[in-house]
Amino acid sequence: MAAQFQFVMRSGPTPGATFSLEGDQLVIGRDSSSGVAINDAEVSRKHARLTFQGGKYVLEDLGSTNGTFVNGQRLASPVVLKSGDVVSFGEQIVLMYEALSGDPGATVMTPRTSAPRPMAAAPVPAPVYQAPGAPPPAPAYSAPLQTKKTNTAPIFIGIGALLFICLCAVIFWYIDANFLWCTFFPFLTGCG
Repeated sequence: MAAQFQFVMRSGPTPGATFSLEGDQLVIGRDSSSGVAINDAEVSRKHARLTFQGGKYVLEDLGSTNGTFVNGQRLASPVVLKSGDVVSFGEQIVLMYEALSGDPGATVMTPRTSAPRPMAAAPVPAPVYQAPGAPPPAPAYSAPLQTKKTNTAPIFIGIGALLFICLCAVIFWYIDANFLWCTFFPFLTGCG
């Protein structure tokens, strides 16, 4: 029984497109010579690599600008793909990884069901008519937003400086309101 693997595009330039995965190494990228070529600005020329090892494909990011994600997690190291995994490139390109088992005597290819799927596959939306000049529709799926850690030191420094300025203003107001210039600053006023 031979196994066949494929990507099905859920969102991106060609939703519903199928990419058959064949070979020991495939580059995924914008370059037309890539094994899986995706012509989109969010995809680097050489974005990621698939390596066939032990009957499974292993996905690794090749230092892409917008990142490679599996089930919403950005890749920091190679990951073994399982049937049903959602693979994203940047925020707009979403592919479903499928492992199909084939029987030469069978007439229909069926998805392997031995492993539970971590996420249910979203149905491919029907093409929607879009008026010329209208903004593109929002994607059906987007990668999770990256949270930024805020450096709070400048905020505390700013608040401290503001409090210091206010304190100085109160002291000078007190000196001026009580005519204490000669007491505190005799060298400035000539009172000495």
